[in-house]
Amino acid sequence: MSINVDFLRDVCEIPGAPGFENRIRQFVFNEIKDLVDDVTTDNMGNLIAVKKGGSSKKLMAAAHMDEIGFVVTHITDEGFLKFHTLGGFDPKTLTAQRVIVHGKKDVVGVMGTKPIHVMTAEEKNSAPKLSDYFIDLGMKKKEVEKIISIGDSITRERGLIEMGDCVNCKSLDNRVAVFILIETLKVLKNKEIPHDFYAVFTVQEEVGIRGAQVAALAINPDYGICIDTTIAFDTPGASDHEKITSLGEGTGIKIMDSRTICDQRMVKFMKRTAESNSIKWQPEILTGGGTDTMGLQQFTAGGSIAGAISVPTRHIHQVIETCDKSDIKNSIDLLVSCIQEIGEYDWSY
Repeated sequence: MSINVDFLRDVCEIPGAPGFENRIRQFVFNEIKDLVDDVTTDNMGNLIAVKKGGSSKKLMAAAHMDEIGFVVTHITDEGFLKFHTLGGFDPKTLTAQRVIVHGKKDVVGVMGTKPIHVMTAEEKNSAPKLSDYFIDLGMKKKEVEKIISIGDSITRERGLIEMGDCVNCKSLDNRVAVFILIETLKVLKNKEIPHDFYAVFTVQEEVGIRGAQVAALAINPDYGICIDTTIAFDTPGASDHEKITSLGEGTGIKIMDSRTICDQRMVKFMKRTAESNSIKWQPEILTGGGTDTMGLQQFTAGGSIAGAISVPTRHIHQVIETCDKSDIKNSIDLLVSCIQEIGEYDWSY
């Protein structure tokens, strides 16, 4: 199975912290504007693409554009930056990592903390806290202030590489889903579909599923499919019951996460669709963490029939993340098949 790795690299490496999705939104717009019947941006910043189908029923698919990042909160007298998180981070992964501060121009910095040589015994034995870190730009305060302001966003600096059967990069959560949704629109460009299809590239998922809620309220979809990453804890030290998903074992069909119990009709439909199209899949129950699935399901009058396609991901919410290329391809195939076959299914209870 093959995917367009060069295009995935482009999607992943563009910055876009929550609330600062401008660059990735413009990139996606340029890629999809000729693939659909209409594209709009709402006041929240969601990019909403519509492909007309054979009925007035609405299917909405959501992939969030934002990536976990930071925002500048203070510039010290020495020129170092203090920051606040935009989304959840594991602090121990930040030590000596490069970041990009997006001021009047992009500036590379380094996450710094107290050197181990001068730590007390207690500090050495304690897990690092986000408050322990600062960002070193290698400049004095006077020079920093010419470029950087309080409120500027910060993202991770890590390019995409191929690693065995996998890809490895910052922000695969959730740019891999943005890639999947764009690739799906390419496949469907000249094909007829049963229902109006709303491909929504949402904002601010990492800080509370905010964009999906707004978009679902406006669209009021009958059916909802979220595309997002999920945990692949298939590494040394993981018990079988802790794995959630495993890399290379197929696309994930969500059963539930901490914010959503997926509609069992959608779960059964996805399973049947995967099996009838020989698409490799695995069940996903994410006991901690939520996705845009919640917004699709709950922020619709009467609720939508909602579920999710989940891409197994190692090292999630760390400096780099890893996905298997075959899982990505299976996710594209499942989304395409679901869109094409959704009108054939008996949705009654």
